[in-house]
Amino acid sequence: MTVALAIVLGLFAGVLAGMFGVGGGILFVPTLVALGLSQHDATGTSLLAILPTVFAGTWRQYRYGNVRWRAAAVIGAAAAATAQGGAFLAESLGDRTLRQLFAAFLVVVAAQVAWSAWRKV
Repeated sequence: MTVALAIVLGLFAGVLAGMFGVGGGILFVPTLVALGLSQHDATGTSLLAILPTVFAGTWRQYRYGNVRWRAAAVIGAAAAATAQGGAFLAESLGDRTLRQLFAAFLVVVAAQVAWSAWRKV
């Protein structure tokens, strides 16, 4: 992957993360796979790459009064406690299987977001 392409991906992900609260998995992983990384490498790279986005986006959203610290702490603690198990499970799966599961996850998330948006119209 070229440095220029990585910068473009980072800029794009930063804007979307700030707007919608998404980043790593939703944006980085599919793009990194499309650029030639394995699903496993894309997942691991995404987890590290999202940290600067998390800090910058949280800081700005905090300034707007949109951060609920207690909810974030509870969700974060639960996610951190189970992340090792998730990484172990991902590593035990083949690259193709992991990619298929990730694609199914994205479809379910997209359907849930679309359903929620249409119900409020």
